[in-house]
Amino acid sequence: MSGGDGTRGVRAGRRTVEVHRPDKVLFPGGGDAKEYTKADLVDFYRAVAPFMLPHLRGRPLMLERHPDGIDGPTFMQKNTPEHYPEWIPRVEVAKEGGTVRHAVCDDTATLLYLADQASITLHRWLSRADSVDHPDRLVFDLDPPPVPEGPGGSPRDDFEAVREAARRLGELLDELDLPSALMTTGSRGLHVIVPLNGRHHFDEVRAFARDVADTLADAHPDRLTTAARKKERGERLYLDIQRNAYAQTAVAPYTVRPRPGAPVATPITWDQLDDPELHARRWTVADAVEQARTNPWSGLLSRGRALGPARRRLNALRG
Repeated sequence: MSGGDGTRGVRAGRRTVEVHRPDKVLFPGGGDAKEYTKADLVDFYRAVAPFMLPHLRGRPLMLERHPDGIDGPTFMQKNTPEHYPEWIPRVEVAKEGGTVRHAVCDDTATLLYLADQASITLHRWLSRADSVDHPDRLVFDLDPPPVPEGPGGSPRDDFEAVREAARRLGELLDELDLPSALMTTGSRGLHVIVPLNGRHHFDEVRAFARDVADTLADAHPDRLTTAARKKERGERLYLDIQRNAYAQTAVAPYTVRPRPGAPVATPITWDQLDDPELHARRWTVADAVEQARTNPWSGLLSRGRALGPARRRLNALRG
């Protein structure tokens, strides 16, 4: 339903969320990219909510907001403003010298309210509010090297390098008897996600991730690197484990990215890695819900593992 003042009411469970300036263009069209408005963003998040909310519930969020669309200023919001509705959950977590009060998205109404605030991308903690020091997700970010500019005049990414790195990392995780899941980032590469049982401290998880990445990079030094400095990477793919630390975040599954065409960070199956049409921005707000309905992770992330056995296997592999 629409209001005379240019607002639109969207029903979400027991609540109706007011969407202000629904016709505001957030993603300008041009070239092969389709134009999308705030109403389109809200409609997408409403449709994908049943698949997205399980990955958000109980987790502190950092919001990437674009009030004037993706071509305007961007700001990252951690602290929840006072004017946010009281029914949106908050969690206060420690930071150096104080605390931060993050929003938590537990229901569709909250998700739509955040979309109305032009929170295009939701970045989530890898731990939950009730145990912020102990992550239940481990994330490897496969960040491809840039390649020379393509015919369109903009940098394109070497996605074959991402495929190859994902396969090698998946094989190593299999050797360690750790389940893993794949997700396009909607930006440049892939995330490989390992479910944990939530009993390990961030420091332990980060050290384990570092050793896994180093093991892989040592085996393929001409193709892979763990060097954080770009100038030290050369043309190698970067195995980024930096998100596995307290107060760090990773893009949430099914979140939209602020790029032309509104690409979506989308869970996929390992079989889909072989699809020649696959790339980091394969799905957009136009078709990501269809992919979500296939249940690509099929309960995988509910099988959180302890790292003790995997650590012993990794140590044996490393000699």
